[in-house]
Amino acid sequence: MAEPFKNLINAALVRQAAAHLRRCHPAFDATAFTAEATRGLEALEMKQRAMHIATALERTLPADFDVAARVLEAALAPAAHSEDLAQMRTTDAGLAGWFLWPVGEFVVRRGMAHPRRSFEVLHALTMRFSAEFAIRPFIAHHPELAFATLARWVHDPNLHVRRLVSEGSRPRLPWGMRLQALVADPSPTLPLLRGLQDDPSEYVRRSVANHLNDIAKDHPGLLADWLAQHLPGASAGRRALLKHASRTLIKQGDSRVLAAWGLGTRLRGEASLTLQPARIALGGAVRLTLSLRSTARIAQVLHIDYAVHHVKANGGTSPKVFKGWHVTLAPRETRTLQRQHTVRPVTTRVYHPGRHRVVVQVNGQPVAEAAFTLRM
Repeated sequence: MAEPFKNLINAALVRQAAAHLRRCHPAFDATAFTAEATRGLEALEMKQRAMHIATALERTLPADFDVAARVLEAALAPAAHSEDLAQMRTTDAGLAGWFLWPVGEFVVRRGMAHPRRSFEVLHALTMRFSAEFAIRPFIAHHPELAFATLARWVHDPNLHVRRLVSEGSRPRLPWGMRLQALVADPSPTLPLLRGLQDDPSEYVRRSVANHLNDIAKDHPGLLADWLAQHLPGASAGRRALLKHASRTLIKQGDSRVLAAWGLGTRLRGEASLTLQPARIALGGAVRLTLSLRSTARIAQVLHIDYAVHHVKANGGTSPKVFKGWHVTLAPRETRTLQRQHTVRPVTTRVYHPGRHRVVVQVNGQPVAEAAFTLRM
C-alpha cells in the first residue's frame, strides 16, 4: 500500500526543521517547539498537520515579526530554479518543501499587520515550496498592495515566483481559500495573465490556463473574448495554454468557445450508442460503443464528450461530463469508437442505485444516448 500523502509532514521533518531554526537563532527553543509540534501529529490529516505546526511556530519564534521573518529566511535552503519539484525538500542545506506550508501559515497569522514584510517572506518561500495558499489572505485584505506586488513579480527571474502570480490569485484554487471578490470580478488579474501567457516556462503557462479555466466557470463570455483576442496567430505554446483553459466550456458546449476552436458545427451524419453490460454493480465498468457515420462530402473535426446522468438521493439526476475523443471523420466515413467507463467510489460523489443515462455530445450537441442500471 502506498504511503499516505499526509506523512510527508511528519515528526522527523519537524525535528530537522527545529535544528535549522536553532542554527539560525540560538535562542530558539527547539525542544519546546518539537514537543508541541509533534504532540498528536500522527492522528491529524495533512492540512491539520500544517496548521498544528504553525501554532507551534507561533508559540516559539520571536514575538517581533521582523525578527521571526529573518530567522525563517536565514534557515531556508537555496532557491530552486527548475520545474523539478522533487528538489524542493528540507535537507542539510536548509528548509524547503512541505515544512514551508506551516511556515506560510505562520506568516498569514503573524504578518497580516506587516504586509510589505510578509510579501518579502512569501517571495522567498515560494522559491522553495509554494506560497499559493499563504498569499491569498493578503490578496483579500491588502488588494492594492498585493496586485502592485504581483505586477512586479510577473517579470521575476525565478519561474516559481512568476507561477505564484497566477496560481496564488486564482479565484477558485483547490485547497485554498476562495477569493470571492475575484470570483465576482476577475478583472484585476487579467493584466497579470496577459503578461504570463507567453512565459518561457510551461509550468507557469499551465497555471495561467488553470486560472483562465477558473474564470470561465463564472464568466464564460470573458474567456470567449480572450480567445477572440489572443488565439489568432498564437504560438504553439499559447495555443496549448488556451486549449487547456477552454476545457470546461468545451465540455459544456459553449457555442462561442467551440467556434473559436473550429468545433462549432453539428455532426453531419448519424450516431448510435450502445452500453455493455446493461447492469453493473458499484465498482464495475460499462463499455461505451459509439458508431458514427458521416453523410458529409468534406472531413469533419469532432470533439466528443459524454455525460453520465448520475442518480441522486431524491430520484433526480445530475450530469457529469467526461472527456471522450477528438477525431477527424473523413467524407462518408463510418467509424466505431469504444471507451470503458468505471463506476467506482470516490470522495467527491455519492452513488445511488437506478437508471443512469449516458448522453454523447459531438461539438457540444447531444447526438446519441443509452442507459445502464447501477445496483449497490
